[in-house]
Amino acid sequence: MNVQWYPGHMTKAVRQMKENLSLVDMLIEIVDARIPASSRNPDIDRLKNGKLSLIILNKSDLADPKRNAEWVEYFENSGSMAVLIDSRKTGDMKRVREAIRLLSREKKERDLKRGIKNRPVRAMVAGIPNVGKSTFINSFAGRAVAKTGNKPGVTKGQQWIRLDKETELLDTPGILWPKFEDETVGMHLAWTGAIRDEILNTEELALSLAGFLKECYPGALSGRYGVSEEGTALEIMEAVAEARGCIRTGGGIDYGKTARILLDEFRSGKTGRITLEFSEPLK
Repeated sequence: MNVQWYPGHMTKAVRQMKENLSLVDMLIEIVDARIPASSRNPDIDRLKNGKLSLIILNKSDLADPKRNAEWVEYFENSGSMAVLIDSRKTGDMKRVREAIRLLSREKKERDLKRGIKNRPVRAMVAGIPNVGKSTFINSFAGRAVAKTGNKPGVTKGQQWIRLDKETELLDTPGILWPKFEDETVGMHLAWTGAIRDEILNTEELALSLAGFLKECYPGALSGRYGVSEEGTALEIMEAVAEARGCIRTGGGIDYGKTARILLDEFRSGKTGRITLEFSEPLK
C-alpha cells in the first residue's frame, strides 16, 4: 500500500517557515513517540541551519515505555535534546521549560554581555500533521491559544504566542514532505492518523496494522478483542468483526466498520501502548 498526501497549502507553509526562521532562536520539533523517525519531516530538519533544537516526543502515553526510553537515548546520542510528554498534561510542561532554559543558557549569557536583558527566547514550533502541536502549545501556555482537533490539517496559518516574559512561540501548520521514499513511512503515518483517512483504503490499512501487531506485539489483539492470533491477519480481522458484531444484514462481514474499530482503538491507545518503529533492531 503506497501512501502519499501533500496538500497545496503545505508548500506555502514551508516557504513561510523558511522566511521566519531568522526571527527565532530555537526550533522545537514535535514528533509522535509511536513513530519518532517517520514523524520527523526531513524538510524541517534541513531548515534548522544551526538553530538550537529541541525534540519533543509527544503522545508518549500511547507508546511502549521501553521504546520511549530507547528513543530518548537515541536522540541524545545523536546530539539532540529530547523530552517525553503527554501534551494533555500540564505537569509535563515543567520538563519542557527546563529543557528550553538549558538549551538557551549560552544564548542568554551572550545577550547579557551585549547589554541585552530580559529578551525572551523565541522558538518556532514545527511538526507534521496530527502530532499534537496545538494541544502542546495550549498546555504550555496554560490557556486555549491554538485551535486543536483530532485530525490532520487543523492549523492553517502561523501565529506568535507570548507565553510569559521568558518565552515566545511561533506556531506553524503541520507539514509533510512531497514524497515518502520509504513505503513504511507512509504506512506508519497513516496508521497513526497523520494522513486523512478519506484518501486511504482503510480496510487495507487496518489489515496491515493487524499483521504488524500480530508479529511485533503478540497478545495485543487477543487481549483487546478476545480473539485467537493463530491465523492470518485477515482471519484475525474477521474474528474481530465477529467479536464486535460487525456483520451486515443478511450475513457477511462489514470490513469497513471493522477497519474503523481497529484503527480508532489503536490510535486512542485502547489496544495497548505500542511503538511502531524502533531505534534498534527488535529484541
